Amino acid sequence: MHMSRGSRTALLASCAALLLATSACGDDQPEEAATQQVHLYGTDGNMSNSYPEELGDRAGLVNGMKGTTPLTPLPEDFKKRLLSVDPQLDGFLYAAEAYDAVVISALAAEVAGTTDPAAIAKQIVGITNGGTRCGTPAECLPLARDGEDIEYRSVSITRAGFTDAGEPATASYATLHFDGDRLNDAKMEFVGAGDESAASAKSPPKVDRSSNGGDAPLVLGGLLPKTGDLALAYPPMAAGAALAIKELNDAGGVLGKDVVWIDGDDGTNPTVAKATVARHLAEGVHVIIGAGGSGITAAVLDDVVKKGRILFSPSNTAASLTSAEDRGLYFRTAPPDSLQGRALADVILRDGPHKIAIVARKDSYGEGLQDVVRSELERAGFGGDKVRLLSYEPGEGAEAPPIDFSDGARQIKEFGADAVLIIGFSESAAVVRALADADVPLAALARR
Repeated sequence: MHMSRGSRTALLASCAALLLATSACGDDQPEEAATQQVHLYGTDGNMSNSYPEELGDRAGLVNGMKGTTPLTPLPEDFKKRLLSVDPQLDGFLYAAEAYDAVVISALAAEVAGTTDPAAIAKQIVGITNGGTRCGTPAECLPLARDGEDIEYRSVSITRAGFTDAGEPATASYATLHFDGDRLNDAKMEFVGAGDESAASAKSPPKVDRSSNGGDAPLVLGGLLPKTGDLALAYPPMAAGAALAIKELNDAGGVLGKDVVWIDGDDGTNPTVAKATVARHLAEGVHVIIGAGGSGITAAVLDDVVKKGRILFSPSNTAASLTSAEDRGLYFRTAPPDSLQGRALADVILRDGPHKIAIVARKDSYGEGLQDVVRSELERAGFGGDKVRLLSYEPGEGAEAPPIDFSDGARQIKEFGADAVLIIGFSESAAVVRALADADVPLAALARR
């Protein structure tokens, strides 16, 4: 902040007269008042209304926490439709992305004229680029049945379609703010990222639709985090998928038959996810919607593609998945963290921090996003002496020992960070508790 000489003189005089104990008053303030408050920041994995519940009676520690999540301004009509599926829904994290993943899969099958996953996969990118624009199953399915090229634009796919890699070329991010232990929607802002020119310009293969309708129904299988560290994101994703199935079938289904949904849990755990994938493959699922976490997808991707099935995630953001060996069978509606990292760094830098600690769970999501944010901060002039990277083992399953971040919290306090970014899921609440236990001067505590 720039201050003129006159303003500074007036401020010093005011401080001397009133004996205000603030850092602007020179060296006479009490030592406690000079302590730099530490602001917390989060990401899509923990910036939700269910996150404070993980802190129990210390939920107020998130007061003032800020962060980002991939999110477009959702139409009120879409929110109402989601609530008709789940009236208890408390947030919309990745609901739009789940809805679009299901709808795009179904439209690709209708265009392909078959439920063969290989043929469906060849149409998915093209569904989002070129052709007649449409945004709902009721609008798009009749066009596809008539053999028209379509360009799907809906709740999460808005500005541009997919890249050749099968992921959004552009994204919208919401900046989120906790007031107390609830997100304050009135403070939400939206920022765009990405490049529309990155969308694929390739034409999908032409299809002979003369024999449409002979296949069995299109079967989609869920691989969403009903349990585990990412379970806080399950309700909106499940509602988005359920709404899409309902609206597809209300519009006549795919290839003359209702789309079938088989539920499944990824457990935010590779072992649980692999077992669910095996069941889906045995039951003839054509497209698996999930996994929730990028690390879980990395663990099961080979199992899925070896069997020639499609894996389509609404919430994977790890940048490493852009170049994964997927045989053209992996897609996602969530944008890669190469885009989110820019938006997140901007949110942090707005507050003018001097030293930043970035704490990440040890997996492709956490460490990948950590690296992107670090790069963006370096670009803004924050060298290695201003940024400290730390990580923690999230553990697997209910039997995993509690996360002990006490040493990391001590390092952050000694480093003198005034900003801490926490990249993780519900388990990352252990990091917040450890910071408070180590007497790190969290801004939330100063507000009490």
